[in-house]
Amino acid sequence: MSKTFRPWDVDQVWLLPPSIQDLVPSGHVAHFVRDTVRTGLDLSAIMDSYDEERGFPPYHPGMMVALLLYAYSQGIYSSRRIARGCEERLDFAAVTGMQHPDFRTISEFRKRHLAALSGLFRQVLKLCREAGLVKLGHVALDGTKIKANAGINKAMSYGRMKEAEPRLAAEVQRWFAEAAQTDKAEDRQFGASKRGEEMPEWMADKEKRLEKIRAAKAALEAEAKAKAKAASKPDDDGSGDGGRGRPGRKSKPVTAEPGDKAQRNFTDPDSRVMPTKNGFIQGYNAQAAVDGTRQIIVAHTLTNSPSDQAQFAPLLDAIKANLGKNPDEASADAGYCSQANLRTLIRRRIEGYVATGRQNHGTRAATAKRKLKAGTLIARMSAKLKRAGYRSRYRLRKQIVEPVFGQIKQARGFRQFLLRSIDKVKAEWAMICTAHNLAKLAAAR
Repeated sequence: MSKTFRPWDVDQVWLLPPSIQDLVPSGHVAHFVRDTVRTGLDLSAIMDSYDEERGFPPYHPGMMVALLLYAYSQGIYSSRRIARGCEERLDFAAVTGMQHPDFRTISEFRKRHLAALSGLFRQVLKLCREAGLVKLGHVALDGTKIKANAGINKAMSYGRMKEAEPRLAAEVQRWFAEAAQTDKAEDRQFGASKRGEEMPEWMADKEKRLEKIRAAKAALEAEAKAKAKAASKPDDDGSGDGGRGRPGRKSKPVTAEPGDKAQRNFTDPDSRVMPTKNGFIQGYNAQAAVDGTRQIIVAHTLTNSPSDQAQFAPLLDAIKANLGKNPDEASADAGYCSQANLRTLIRRRIEGYVATGRQNHGTRAATAKRKLKAGTLIARMSAKLKRAGYRSRYRLRKQIVEPVFGQIKQARGFRQFLLRSIDKVKAEWAMICTAHNLAKLAAAR
């Protein structure tokens, strides 16, 4: 007697139209994201931009927002992969109601409403707070380097620009001089229908490269002049360096001319070469402040400077703007340590735990490479952390903020920005942080 199996008929049609609620389990995160966008978020900034009555009705903006946020929460960022998910995955169908927007529609919607999409971060953060996931007891600050949508080999240093510009300019001028002398010969070569003045492809590329080099060189010079002007202004303590110098290290003089090693990328000029533990990348420095209760991101910034120091006060400002109050405690690694930043903590009445040097494994506290001047805020912070030892609240930093970057970069696979220019990348980072909080809110149900 043979075994009886369940029928497997791929040509069987449905007697009644199926419901997406039946195909995807009721507790699935896709339903949560869709319903949160429909009932919990104010999309008026996006909806109000559609005021044209004519034309074929577009996809509902609410559906497109839910699709993007759900895709980001699942580690899918490319518009092509999102469009493929709409065609192949039931969880995506639960979000879109079985609609299939193509990748161009998804990409154009994201570009058109980038600013409004980044503004959803604050709304999702408030939902997390209402759900009891944010307490602002202890907040940890940190930054992570993320690759830009540009290759590091597409950058050129200021020194190479100074060498390449006159060489390419001379080559372009020589070609124009030769062209003026050989009009008749070129008429015979290219034909009577052309004037003989057409630029060959190899020269067009060099002239285009020359234009890029000149624009990048001018931008570097303008940036150096702005830095020199800012450095000449006296700071609160009269040092003129904004309190950004590291403990015991003399600041390098700032000149109005960029150094020969200063670089600019031709693909994404706003991106910079960033040092990481695995070498150098062309990228941005993404910052986040994370609440210690449930690892909710309460503030974010992004910069093209590899240093974290200047982002300390902006992160605290963003926490106050987003939630209306300062945290009780804040911790940060040695990259944020400066007299100015420690004064900021005192002025805002935040109990701070900021490392004053790198902490080696097995040691009780971080140790500075040079001796700290007694009586300074940095020296007092160092003594504070040493007194507490392993009981110091600074120990919470690693278990609060670093896992968040691991979830974003490793679990969800976000290791490179899709957009170019710092303004667009800031908005993209805001969407990443929004999706992270939304995933945390879904997991806490």
